[in-house]
Amino acid sequence: MARRIESLMLAGPAGALEALLEEPEETPARALALVCHPHPLFGGTMHNKVVYRLARGLRRSGAAVLRFNFRGVGTSQGEHDHGAGEADDARIALDWLRARFPGLPYVLAGFSFGSRIILGLGCTTGGASLLIAAGFPAAHGDPAFLESCQSPKIFIQSTRDEFAPVPQMEALFERIAEPKQLVWIDAQDHFFQGGLDQLEETVFGLKTTV
Repeated sequence: MARRIESLMLAGPAGALEALLEEPEETPARALALVCHPHPLFGGTMHNKVVYRLARGLRRSGAAVLRFNFRGVGTSQGEHDHGAGEADDARIALDWLRARFPGLPYVLAGFSFGSRIILGLGCTTGGASLLIAAGFPAAHGDPAFLESCQSPKIFIQSTRDEFAPVPQMEALFERIAEPKQLVWIDAQDHFFQGGLDQLEETVFGLKTTV
């Protein structure tokens, strides 16, 4: 599917945030999607291959997709804030996207660190038609907030994710509140090596509108 792409600098809480807005070419957007990248201190950016595939799958499904760099990444201003400031960045980016396309349903998606950010945002504020957590790092952080999260959510995990071994992820999933879904992708590592096509097709096939 052809795309329209626009480079942006959004007014963030700690300075400008570098962003990319992608829209379907042939038809108006039917939904919106915000996609968040992995950990900034370990090379995570909005150009990460998993983030790109998430964004492309969502755009192919008819969504206008906004990717952005958290504070301190790329040309985004500010400094890494261990998740708290990054959650504020995501909230501002979502507000901008919804103001640009008023009235459309929206999806929050993220990879690794980004999945934790979007789950925190989506579970706190509500309103998203779906939360898509790819490569959720089950071995790190406190996931207790997911036990009471009523938002629709899907976890897409690699079968060989070193940060979320299958037994640990399955045990965590049992504790997570409904509605929920867990999809396993046969891949070589946390970054879905060898499974990126399946990841994108899984996202493309999701119901992302209400």
